[in-house]
Order: sequence, then structure tokens, then C-alpha cells
Amino acid sequence: MQSLLAELEQKNWGKVLYHEPLAKHTTWKIGGPADCLIIPHGIDQLVSTIQWLNEHDIPWTGLGRGSNLLVSDKGIRGVVIKTGGGLDYAHFDGTTVRAGAGYSFIKLAIMASKEGLSGLEFAGGIPGTVGGAVYMNAGAHGSDVSRIFKSAVIVRENGELATYDLEDMAFSYRHSILHEQRGIVVEATFQLAEGKREEIEAVYAANKGRRLSTQPLQLASCGSVFRNPTGDFAARLIQEAGLKGLRVGAAEVSQQHANFIINTGQAKAEDVLTLIEQIKHIVKDRYGVDLVPEVLVVGER
Repeated sequence: MQSLLAELEQKNWGKVLYHEPLAKHTTWKIGGPADCLIIPHGIDQLVSTIQWLNEHDIPWTGLGRGSNLLVSDKGIRGVVIKTGGGLDYAHFDGTTVRAGAGYSFIKLAIMASKEGLSGLEFAGGIPGTVGGAVYMNAGAHGSDVSRIFKSAVIVRENGELATYDLEDMAFSYRHSILHEQRGIVVEATFQLAEGKREEIEAVYAANKGRRLSTQPLQLASCGSVFRNPTGDFAARLIQEAGLKGLRVGAAEVSQQHANFIINTGQAKAEDVLTLIEQIKHIVKDRYGVDLVPEVLVVGER
């Protein structure tokens, strides 16, 4: 495969890095190396890369900013494709906004508020990119991506470009069709609404302030680890079980927000996975509730 990857590098479709530690590309700052990581220059190069990898039967994995993601300590075999280069743009047209998958979701919300457009206030403090937000149907404060989603351009697993509308995405709580049908979001269009700039900015600021005061956003984490059970909150169950501060290696249940696991130093993926299993077991034993992880685990085990 090494000779094939050298051929891929010569095509100049993007930046190519060999044996790249993925801890440098995740918000948890955890993860072993990728055999090869490529950051395509734009959509055309992304499509060409995927088609070429498929032709040569080289496995590939998509990666955005790396939030809501746990990469194994052994890393990822094959090629990791990181969106960002050439996909970090946003264009407003009336009440719609079209944004590249690599664009910061928080920055998009800030820009929308300055334009006097309502709908993205819930994104105050949500980490990650537009692509990741669409993939996970990111949400908070009673709203989520599905409420404003209009369409997305996606590179399917076979390397073909396709446009998905709201129905195609099959959104549900922290879920989209891309969890079953592999593909990479390259662009998304959102439908916003006109509003008063001062009011929109105030709601956005309040949401962001609430997250900053209640979540350890200054520390390495993936965001929320578990989905909220119907009618309840994972953080409440974990806190009531007395699990704040529970630690395995350098991975620790946050003292500030019980649904966050923070990397206090050199945490390993196995530390986090062990801690997740301990939390699930204790909560199930005490409350009869099965906590479902929201975080996606990838890589060689």
C-alpha cells in the first residue's frame, strides 16, 4: 500500500501526512496514528481522492474537527480524509446560508446573528464543523440541525456527489442517515428566519454563557458522552450516582458536568472506554437505565 500512497501524494489533491497521530486532530486529544491522512484542497479533490481509493481497494475514514469522536490507541488503518481545506466558507443569500463542511459551526452561528437571522442561536458553544453538525444532527436548548436544515451535498461511499434534502437525511436525536449509509458532507444549506439582531445576539450569548458556566469547554473532551434518555438527562443520572471525579488513568468524569469525560493529561482511548463501561454499569445497576454513548468510536482495537 505504501507505493500506492506515494502515487496518491503525487496527484497533488491535498496535503498528505504519513503515520500522523490522530490525537492532534481530535478535541479529546486522544488517538493513535493514521497510516495516511489527507486534507483535500476542495470538493473536486475530495471526490477524486475517494474514487481513487475505492479503485485501489484502500479503506478510508472521514474526519472533521474530531469532536464526538474517540480514536483507538492503535489508530486507523488505511487513509483518513480530513475535511477543511477549501471547505471552510459561508455564503448568505437572504434568509438562507450555504456553508462548507469544514466551516466552524460556532462561527456560522455568530455570523447569522450579525446578519439578523434566527435559527442558529442553539449553536452557541457547540464545538465542531458544519459537516459534523449535520452528521450528528447536533443540537441544544430545545433545537437541532434538523429544524433549520434545507439540503446538503454529500460524497457517497462510491465517490459520487449527491444532494440530500431533509427527508433523505432521516434525522432523529443525534442521528442522521449517514450513520447507516457512509458518506462525507461537503456542503450544507440552512433555512433561517429574519429577526431582530439584538434579540438574536442576546439569545445566542445566553446559550453560549450557559454552556461556558456549566461545561468544561476549556479542557480536552469530546462534548457530551451519552445521549439523554427519554424524559431525563444523562448528566443527572451520572451525578446522582456519585460518579463525578471517577477516574481511569488520565480520563476523568468532569466535576463541572457529569456527562463530560475529560482528558487530564495523557489519557488513552482504553481509559475512556473503560470509564464509559463503568458508568453504564453503575447507572444501569442503580436506576435501571441503559445509557447509550453519543460518541463514535473508530479505529483498530
